[in-house]
Parts: sequence; C-alpha cells; structure tokens
Amino acid sequence: YTNELSKLLKANQICIEHRYFNESTPENADWKFLTTRNAAYDHHRINQMFKQIYKEKWIATGISKGGQTAILYKYYFPDDVDISVPYVAPVNFGVEDGRHELFLNAVSSKSDREKVQAFQIEVLKRRDKLQSYFDKYCEEEKLSFQIPLDEVYDYSVLEYAFAFWQWGDDVNRIPSPAANDSTILRHFLEVSNPDYFSVEGTKPILSFFIQAAHELGYYGYDTAPFKEWLKIKSSKDYLSMVFLPDNVSLRWKRTMRKCDRKVQRDGNNMLYIYGEYDPWSATGIELNGKTNALKLVKPGGSHRTRIYNLPEDMKQQAMDSLNVWLAR
Repeated sequence: YTNELSKLLKANQICIEHRYFNESTPENADWKFLTTRNAAYDHHRINQMFKQIYKEKWIATGISKGGQTAILYKYYFPDDVDISVPYVAPVNFGVEDGRHELFLNAVSSKSDREKVQAFQIEVLKRRDKLQSYFDKYCEEEKLSFQIPLDEVYDYSVLEYAFAFWQWGDDVNRIPSPAANDSTILRHFLEVSNPDYFSVEGTKPILSFFIQAAHELGYYGYDTAPFKEWLKIKSSKDYLSMVFLPDNVSLRWKRTMRKCDRKVQRDGNNMLYIYGEYDPWSATGIELNGKTNALKLVKPGGSHRTRIYNLPEDMKQQAMDSLNVWLAR
C-alpha cells in the first residue's frame, strides 16, 4: 500500500498497524490497554526510533480511523511531526454523536434523499416476502449475529442511507418501487450487506468498535421515518448490543472533545480532507481560525475523497500548503 502523499511528495513511508488490529493483537487481549493514549505512545516510540534514520520533515497521515489516529497523535505528541494530513476523519463527541442523523436529513438534494428513504421503506414494506430470502442469504454466507435476524434486517435498512452516501452511490441505481423482489433484494444487499452486523464481519475490526464505544465515538440512527415497519422498538445503544462481546463493558471518555479543543488552539500545519456527502463529515473538524490549518471539502465527495480527486483549485491549495509547510 502506498499513500498518495508518498507519491506526490516523493517521500519515504512507514505503515503502522493499529494497536490490537490483526497481527498487532496480543493473545488474551486486555481491552483496558486499548486506549488512544497508548496507541499514540506506540507511534511516538516508532517515530523516535526512525528519526535516527530519517532526519528530514515528518508527516502523519491516515484515512478514516487512520485520520482520527493522526489527529489524536497531534493531540498527545504535538511536536513529533511537522505536518498532519487526516483524511475523512470524524471527531465524534459521543457513542451516538447525533450529528450524523441530522446530516442525513439534509445531504444532497431533497429529491435524492426522498429516493433513498423511499427505497428503505419499500424494503421494510416487503419484509413478508424478502425476510426469508434475507435469512437464507445469511445462512449461505455462514453469518451469525448477536441479535435476531428480523432485527438484523431492520438495522441493515437503517444502515442503508449511511452506507449509500458514505461510499458515493448513485441515486439512479436505486430500483423503483415497482421493481421485482429479486431486484430490490440484490440492490439492498449490495449497498447495506448484513455482513457488517455479523460476528464474522465484526471480528477483524472488533478493536475499532471497542474504541468507538470507549473514546472514538460513532453514529446513531433516526428511526422515526420507519417506526411503523420496524421490529425494533429503539436503536439506542445498538453498538453495544450488535457489536460488542457480552464480557465487554466500557464507560465513555470525553477524549475527543479534549482533543478537538487542543488542536483547534494549537494544531498548526494540519490539512483536513473531507467529502461533502460523506456522513462522517458531519463530525469533521470545524476550524476556528486560531491556527494555519486548512480544511478542504470536495463538493459531492464521499469517504473516498483524496487529494488526487479534489477539484483542481482545491488540489492546488493542498499542494501549496504542504510545500509551504515543508519549506519551513
């Protein structure tokens, strides 16, 4: 994997695996050691070792959770790197922050939002026909869940809007309400696959959900438009019910609020990249002008937004800022 900054700046690159991810997970992991502070210390130690070899300017960067990590690294060790470039990085203030739901009720155009919601309602209305096929799909894919399948169906419908806008899907691909069942189901599974809520799907990124419940935060769902057809009474605290093992109980820490305040005050030489239609941008950093940080939001952009696919004027802004900061 080569980050685009390495190509754009002809730079060396060190990839660091997240603490408690993949091979960086100890046997019988003790979750109390999975903290943003400890993760930042991991990066600090690596930084200090490699600075003996690479003595020029240093940039910290990452995408999504990696972007959050870059922001938090700046929070804990403000002098370790010269520049930070977080891509599509949310700064959530709660396990269910609340701003994402408001964002989804205002994203894009009214007609586009109505098409997305109409499809969600259609899937719920057709539950009597589609649930059995949905269940069979889960069985064939060998997916298991911590909640009943009819609730998985509900959450997959609720997730549809978030996933649709996050990955920049096209409203013209949404089947019409008159489409047959197989067309409706196929599109539903393409955009909001139940694998996301499964034990098997969660396992590789369980550490992320642990962190989301403890410090990083996450998003909730607006169930009001769908209440008539949902089996669940409420989606409150769904992250814990759907994703976390029974033996994990975590109390929310206000780390991200503290981080936000500090980088707003002291976070110079930081380039934030977001996509306009990406729901994660709902909790993107809000600059107050106290630093020289730059925030670029790609019009109509998704979670796939990068410097290379920004409009030319924004791309130039990004490169100009990076070059100025590197020259200092």
